[in-house]
Amino acid sequence: MATHDAFSEVLLRLNGRWPVSAAAREFATAGVPVFPCVSGAKRPLTEHGFYDASTDPALVDAWWRQHPGANVGLPTGASSGVVVVDVDVHGSVNGFEAMNRAHRAGLIDGWMFTVTSPSGGLHAYYPATPDTAQPSWQAARAGIDFRGDGGYIIIPPSSVVIHGASVPYALRQINTGPASTIDSGGLRDFLDPRPTSRPVSRGISPSGAVRDRDVSRIAAWVATRGEGERNRGLFWAACRLAENGVAPSDALDVLTAAAGHAGLSEREVTTTVRSAYRAVHPPPRTSSTSRSDGFARPRHAASRPAGRGLS
Repeated sequence: MATHDAFSEVLLRLNGRWPVSAAAREFATAGVPVFPCVSGAKRPLTEHGFYDASTDPALVDAWWRQHPGANVGLPTGASSGVVVVDVDVHGSVNGFEAMNRAHRAGLIDGWMFTVTSPSGGLHAYYPATPDTAQPSWQAARAGIDFRGDGGYIIIPPSSVVIHGASVPYALRQINTGPASTIDSGGLRDFLDPRPTSRPVSRGISPSGAVRDRDVSRIAAWVATRGEGERNRGLFWAACRLAENGVAPSDALDVLTAAAGHAGLSEREVTTTVRSAYRAVHPPPRTSSTSRSDGFARPRHAASRPAGRGLS
């Protein structure tokens, strides 16, 4: 597991002259597990996605010889010892507003370092909580994603193509004081309060057998689906959650971030999960136009109030 100091040391030494391949090797040598992603994008290039992340410099060199311009991916959660609060800025959503509210509430102190994302957002890195699962989640209306177990993040000096231009991830600030873990569950409840739903005590393996595993494993499996199997995998996963009594809104919370990693849009995820729940629990026939499948209206609805601001 990488240490705070090892990770920060590599970030501090990075500069614009470093090729991405050299940075990937430096991270691996420092004990930071990495894997290659599509150049200018975020999709993994390895067969099993972030599960293939390695600290073996020889393997990392071989990956980047095969894909010289590949971006650098980092698995989040227990495998790397790092979790990330991802502040998003797009359209009418400005995640900095929610981040500032969380800061005033004392929920986001103790970050190790922050990185500016190509979209103008922010990635705040924290040490993972030892021996405690911290599943990835998304609070889309707040503009905040949490990258924990079952997720990954793209790290500097990678870049993403936006409107035809290559825009890099860039180190913003390193905390020279003590870092601390983050209460990811508390942050989620603060940003996106939800009614208590029936707990899920069982998870499902990709083979279809019900086992005593945390349901977040199914989200991790969805996140590794490649093009051509993403929708089918998401539909399968949503059906399993529906069969095991997970509320539709909770299924969206579990699967949206994972399927987003696989390359699906939020609209595609909502449509697929809704279809799966209808297949498992067909709604009763009704002449009413009201919804009966347990899903809220799409978050892209025109009625959503604008919240864009500057921070």
